Amino acid sequence: MNKLTLILFFFSIIVFSQQETSNIDWHEDFTATMQKAKVEKKLIILYFSGSDWCVPCKKLKEDFFETENFNRYTNSFLFHLVDIPRNNDLLTEKIRIQNYDLLKTYNKNKSFPLVIVLSSKGKILDKISGYSYLRDPRFHFELLDKFL
Repeated sequence: MNKLTLILFFFSIIVFSQQETSNIDWHEDFTATMQKAKVEKKLIILYFSGSDWCVPCKKLKEDFFETENFNRYTNSFLFHLVDIPRNNDLLTEKIRIQNYDLLKTYNKNKSFPLVIVLSSKGKILDKISGYSYLRDPRFHFELLDKFL
């Protein structure tokens, strides 16, 4: 029994030590995000996700946004989440309406996931859409690296 407990203990240490997380302050009010970007003179990362239905969105979140490597970007950009879930109960009506307006403005092709780099004036500077089943976030990191 002691050997089993010891094995489980070491296994849990290995699993938890390999988990990486980042600390992103996701904004939801786009007007406030734009105002803050102007004041702080920062670019905005606009992230279109279908949190409850888009498998590539979930994988990108895990492989890109929730990694320790991503932490190097958290002070350089403002992050705005545009969630378009199938379950409308996940959002307030105000945020849902705003997100659909953002979808019409910035994501006319309805591509998910979509990461857009915006100026503080709302101009698209660059973007990357989709996420490969190979789960390689290299191109997403390269996108942000261009603006550091």
